[in-house]
This record gives sequence, structure tokens and C-alpha cells, in this order.
Amino acid sequence: MPRRTRYNNIDNVSTDKTLKQFRQWREERRRKKKDYSYVIPNKPPQLDYLHQNRVETTMTWIGHSTFLIQYQGLNIVTDPVWAMRMGFQRRLCQPGIPIDKLPPIDVILISHSHYDHMHLASIRRLYDRDTTTILVPVGLGRKMQRKGFHRVQEMSWWERVRIGAVDISFVPTQHWTRRTPFDTNTSHWGGYVLESASSQGGAKPPVIYFAGDSGYFRGFAEIGSRFDIDAALLPIGAYEPEWFMTSQHTTPEEALQAFIDVNAKLMIPMHYGTFRLADDTAREALDRLEADRQRRGISEDMIRLLHHGETLRLPHLPPQPPAAVPPQETERIPQLSGRTH
Repeated sequence: MPRRTRYNNIDNVSTDKTLKQFRQWREERRRKKKDYSYVIPNKPPQLDYLHQNRVETTMTWIGHSTFLIQYQGLNIVTDPVWAMRMGFQRRLCQPGIPIDKLPPIDVILISHSHYDHMHLASIRRLYDRDTTTILVPVGLGRKMQRKGFHRVQEMSWWERVRIGAVDISFVPTQHWTRRTPFDTNTSHWGGYVLESASSQGGAKPPVIYFAGDSGYFRGFAEIGSRFDIDAALLPIGAYEPEWFMTSQHTTPEEALQAFIDVNAKLMIPMHYGTFRLADDTAREALDRLEADRQRRGISEDMIRLLHHGETLRLPHLPPQPPAAVPPQETERIPQLSGRTH
């Protein structure tokens, strides 16, 4: 039987933890007293507008890492999770849009296979076998096809595909993945960059970077050097205890540094306040983010906090001077490939 491919992080950074470390975290958690009274508000979604819109660029926060992004006429959903429970943890708030109220979905982006980012029951509700394309990290395609999803395309780091008028690139993150005791890191993980594929002049939609799930790493700077990012969706939660989570989840301060590294113009925080995955609370994450924003002297209007169900409309931008030639669709940097056998 052929040996299964296992995937790694840049510089082979390990996220492995021992059973002793896991037990230590559980002991610490039992001793902590946390205030979970703050809940991210829900805002009534603009359903009529979202169903009619095929022109404006928008993003609507469903919760956690799930967004509805409307881009160049496509309805795109990231990391679809409408589940009301995650393991033993109950969802802390209702999804921003009920799944049966969404417009038809053209593209589903999966950053990795962890359950809080890839909920198969949600994907089945969104998926149309004739019109919906699912993009997944390399190594995950066969699993998705076995589950009945046949319009699936695998992507490796730095690869780009074109769907309609949108170029979608798969970029590195620092993380790991597992769905069973036997498939640890047998598929990869990453984020996505959305760009207009149109070569026509005039105003263009902003470039959007969806970071998926990640610890802080030098790859953020590499992404910033390859793309002219306007809006970055970055994770700020599930970081406590930091000694346990640091290699796989950014703290709010590290997320702000990632925002600087990718050289984006707007940050939209995500991956907090929906499930209790670690020991931090939504209030703590937001307070630390705000304190670090003030410390760094970053303008308030460069960070946009969304309520669940809230739609942010992003204006199209005037043409920019020609930039450096982007990497080819299948180009990889050898030391960033992240694949081992």
C-alpha cells in the first residue's frame, strides 16, 4: 500500500502536542473563571439586496470563519459552518444568515478540514451539483468526492484558478489538520486571495485575502509581497493558553502584525466569538486588539468589526500603475511547498 503524503508548515514548524500538554491545558481550563456574558450582536441581514446583487463587492459575516463574499458576480462562501454545536460546545450565537436564506452559491472555499471550518452538512445544503465549485487544499479532493461532491478542485500553495471573472489563489498558512485519528496532515491548509480577472481599464474590485486559520509566520510577509491586498480577513481568537496555541492560532496582537505584513488597507477580524474553542473570550480578543491598535497608532477606520449578519460593501478602486509580474498559476517556492512523504 503506498505511503500517504503528509504536509508540513513553512520551515517545518510543528503544531504537535503531547498528551501531557493536553492534560495540562484541561487542568488550567478547569481552574479559570471567565466572563462569557458578551455576545457578538446579530444584525438583520439585507436579504433582498444580497439576492439581487451581482455587481457590488460585499462580505457578510455568518460567524467564525464563514463569510458570504459577493465578488465579480459570484456568490462565494468561505469555510461553511452553520452547525449549532462543535463537539461538546454549543454555538454562542445564531448564524448571521440562516442557511436556507442565502442566494445560490457559486463557489465554496475550504481552508482546511478541521470541523470548525468544514461542516459537511452545511456544504450539502449549499452545494448544487451543476453550478457550485468547491476549492479545497491538495489532499482533500478524494475525501470530498467520496462524500458526493464531484465539482471539486484541489489547490496547492501559490496555485491560481479562474472561475468566471475571478482569479482565486491558494496561499500558505501555519496550521495543521485532522478529522480522524488516522488522517493527520494528509491534506494541506491555507488561505485564499480573490482578484479580478478582468484586463479592462476602469475601476476594479478590491483584492480580498481570506486567511483561514493560522499561527503567526513569515508567510504573511511573502503573501504581502505577491499581492496588492485591499481587505484582509484575519483570525483573532482561540489563542489561549498561548503556550499551547501559539503555533496554530494568532493572538490579536499577532493578527494585527499579520495585517501589517500583508500590507492590506482594511482588516476584518474573524475566528472569534462563535464557538468556545479555547479559553479566550470575544471581549478579551477585541480589547487586546484595540489596545494594540492604539499602541501602534493604527487608524480606527483601518479595522472594521462586523456583527453577525452585517454586510460590508467595498467600493471598486481606480486603476493602479502596473505592478510586478505575478507568479505563474502553478509556481511554487520550493522551501514553502510544505509537502513531505
